[in-house]
Amino acid sequence: MGPGLHFCQPLRTPLTDRGRHLPIVGSTVRHLAWQDEEDTRRFAEQLAARPALRDAFIALHGDLGAGKTTFVRHLLRALGVAGRIKSPTYTVAEPHETATGTAWHFDFYRFDDPREWEDAGFRDTFAQPGLKLAEWPGKAAGLLPVADLDLHIEAAPDGDGRAVTLVAHTARGEALLP
Repeated sequence: MGPGLHFCQPLRTPLTDRGRHLPIVGSTVRHLAWQDEEDTRRFAEQLAARPALRDAFIALHGDLGAGKTTFVRHLLRALGVAGRIKSPTYTVAEPHETATGTAWHFDFYRFDDPREWEDAGFRDTFAQPGLKLAEWPGKAAGLLPVADLDLHIEAAPDGDGRAVTLVAHTARGEALLP
């Protein structure tokens, strides 16, 4: 990261728990501030350059409109995906071929039946190599493996930009942290 990039500066006021479980002992937490979409793009490009991303599972948390899908689009573009990158809100999962292998983008917002998990073959998908990005992972709680990295996005406390909290739960997740 070069000087002047403010998206990885610590927040003046770190995010509070706000009803979420605190990180498991041993997890590493980083707080970032993205002032605008350009910061989101730069972070996605830096993340895309990390070898550990190839087989990572990143769980994306945030309210509607927080910027989860925008982040995924920037990340997939940085990984070489061309053409339209649509949200899997209705299809639940969209595969994308990247320069390093398959990346799966999941959106569990409309997910409400655990049988869908088995019927759709998601257990097999998560067991295979490749990047997995899941929006609304709480809707599939108990079915998903532990995320390497939880990425929480919300409007910054002052209303400008986004407050981002990264929580690494595994060695791979640690390798993804800025």
